[in-house]
Amino acid sequence: MIELIPSLAVLDNQIIRLTQGDYERPTFYDGSPVDIAQRFSDHGLERLHLVDLEGAKNGKLVNYNLLETLAGHTDLKINVTGGVTTDGDISKAYEYGASEVTAASIAVQQPELFASWIISYGREKVILGADSRKLKVATHAWQQSTDIDIFDHIEYFYNHGLKYVKITDIDKDGLLEGPSFSLFEQVLERFPGIQILASGGVQNLDDVKKLNDLGVYGVIIGKALFEQKISLEELDDFVAKTS
Repeated sequence: MIELIPSLAVLDNQIIRLTQGDYERPTFYDGSPVDIAQRFSDHGLERLHLVDLEGAKNGKLVNYNLLETLAGHTDLKINVTGGVTTDGDISKAYEYGASEVTAASIAVQQPELFASWIISYGREKVILGADSRKLKVATHAWQQSTDIDIFDHIEYFYNHGLKYVKITDIDKDGLLEGPSFSLFEQVLERFPGIQILASGGVQNLDDVKKLNDLGVYGVIIGKALFEQKISLEELDDFVAKTS
């Protein structure tokens, strides 16, 4: 069964969602990140995708204290992303309680370094962030475009032992218009055994069911939860029916 992974994006100690990664198009939500993470845990969810938007923008992980608090006060396994660019960043992330780290920009800037992390820390603990517009990889909190084809990008690390890849079609992110099913399907066909964490555009439980039917490993759900397009109770029912 597909793993359900709520996303918590944080900027200036506030919960926020950006539309298509645009810092000029924010939506802020009430509530403490710790309290909301605890609600996720109370509903039986096991993993949290923590997005450090300050870290992503500044090129270095910033919200270590929040990471430590979430790890210490909930039972969630925390997958942290946003500004992990050095050996020091990734080591410190694990030190402060991360179970896994997702890194994106560094995989473009220094692919050999990212590939070495897969070996050093293990393929269960290092996730490639492969986010794209029109199949071209974007970096630096999606603010910079490249000419790198997403399939070529994934292939390089797949050949270096990559197991998990978080994929976002940026053009769909935050719009609640449905995920990029065809993109995920192509990746699964091209890279046997790859485990996809699908992100961007999830609007309802039908989308989750379709991703599950495709064979996607996990789905990251953000705005749909905060906008109550999907309720935690619905996720409870989904887990009960499919487990």
